Amino acid sequence: MTIEKRIEIEWPSLGLSVTAGLDGRNRALAEALWDALPYRSLQGHALVAGHHLYHVAPVHELVHLHGEDRVDRRTVPDGTVFCSRLQHLGIKYGELTEPMAATPIGRIPADELDTLVQAGREVWASVYSTKKPIVAEVRRAGEAGGHRLPRLSAQDAWADALIGDLHRETGRIWLEPPAELVDLHRGRVASRAGSFGTLLTTLLFVNGETRPLGYSCYGGLVRAALEGTPLEPLRQVARGMTATPAEFLGYCGLDTLWAFTRRLHEGLDRIDRTEDFVALMAHMAMYVNCLGGWNLHLFPWEVGDHLRQAAPAT
Repeated sequence: MTIEKRIEIEWPSLGLSVTAGLDGRNRALAEALWDALPYRSLQGHALVAGHHLYHVAPVHELVHLHGEDRVDRRTVPDGTVFCSRLQHLGIKYGELTEPMAATPIGRIPADELDTLVQAGREVWASVYSTKKPIVAEVRRAGEAGGHRLPRLSAQDAWADALIGDLHRETGRIWLEPPAELVDLHRGRVASRAGSFGTLLTTLLFVNGETRPLGYSCYGGLVRAALEGTPLEPLRQVARGMTATPAEFLGYCGLDTLWAFTRRLHEGLDRIDRTEDFVALMAHMAMYVNCLGGWNLHLFPWEVGDHLRQAAPAT
């Protein structure tokens, strides 16, 4: 494949970096990523699928753009780079077990795979045990780094004001862990959520509600709006799908999310333009996806180290 453009992915705290050639696959996704560069993001690691790095990319378009070239990511070469509707930039660096269809945009060259594997090991330690955040910087090859968080706008003044507040809060927590999640993971739970004083149960439920709220609910609302669903059913679905998880998360300590959700519900009937609805839901998606990334990083995965897969029967 012809390499059209190159990006650099650096982990400054590790002193490691790799390059990736964008090779023309899923051009719309690659162009959306390219246009958003440079940026920085908390680096994450797959917890179920295997040898896979991913982070939330501040690219609103990833939530809804369609990738035509879809592959089983288990079968592609190590070093393959993907963009996904989960708003992720992902990189395969070894064996994967999850049979997930994915949309590749490029590949890291073979002579840089050892560096990629080293980064993968360091990030796994960060997520699983040390909890020391590792930031990834993604930039155009040969150009300066930096960071910016895109802001969409709405014609309606109320919607635009809420978007502005969401944008500021997302920017505030993009590279710094939200105080509410830090408190929760340290056992400071004002509501006393967690039966008989337990904490792990609450953390599990918070993780289980946050990820689908961003990935599926808000991302799905953006896609449904752009695919032509009328505003009235969209408003009904938005209220029905977001109220219960957001209220529960507020009970568990995510007061800011619950406050944003209440504001959203109070003003939904004002929105009479699909473009305004899309902009607002896209910012809710990015905010919740950011919360989800931090929750995955802070979660004490190492407490389950004694729980291991059974060996296959012989």
